[in-house]
Amino acid sequence: MAHMVFCARYKQEMEGLDEPPFDSDFGHKIYNSVSKKAWGEWVEHQKMILNEYRLQPWTPQAQEFLVEQMQGYFFGEGSALPQDYVPPTK
Repeated sequence: MAHMVFCARYKQEMEGLDEPPFDSDFGHKIYNSVSKKAWGEWVEHQKMILNEYRLQPWTPQAQEFLVEQMQGYFFGEGSALPQDYVPPTK
């Protein structure tokens, strides 16, 4: 049976992640309140953030910044786009 959550982003009952994305209180909060769909969208958004800010994800500063962005993306007002960001055209 699928792990179901009330998704913080979509405000409805949806299928949740198979396991916490990382082993911390915040990782468990995400596991309990973020859907697979919202997490997949975050992963794409995170790639853009990493590229636009030229972050090195193994550094503590980048990890802290990403957690702040994730907090806003799922539980706050959203994650702000970089000031000079231009979305790709398809």
